[in-house]
Amino acid sequence: MNKSLKTASWVGRIALFIVYFWFGAIKVFSISAVSPLVKNLLEVTLPFIPFETFIIILGIFEMVVGLLWLWPKATKATTILVMLHIFATLAPLVLLPREIWQNLLVPTLEGQFIIKNVLIIALAYFIFSWREKYESER
Repeated sequence: MNKSLKTASWVGRIALFIVYFWFGAIKVFSISAVSPLVKNLLEVTLPFIPFETFIIILGIFEMVVGLLWLWPKATKATTILVMLHIFATLAPLVLLPREIWQNLLVPTLEGQFIIKNVLIIALAYFIFSWREKYESER
């Protein structure tokens, strides 16, 4: 087992925990800057769900995902949850183009916030791959 890769995996897990837990918590406490974007997306996709309920459920979901990153045995399930979450967070790129794009290939601040999720995908994949390799060596 490569100790530096194991350390990198834990650094990644802690980074994902911080991002998911923190961003989830600010949604639960109704102080997230992305709330208007989430509300607009909800109106387009699931208009029958009250925003006030949805944002709290989303925040709790993100907090749980953050905590799960700290439990290596849950890596596979956590990675699946993250990929579902990321798929949903990418939806505004297509469904809310006026809020996401200033011009062709020039994202707004909200668009940049969404596009940075490719880093989360890459880091989650690294951790998942490392865990799969580590498990197979046991």
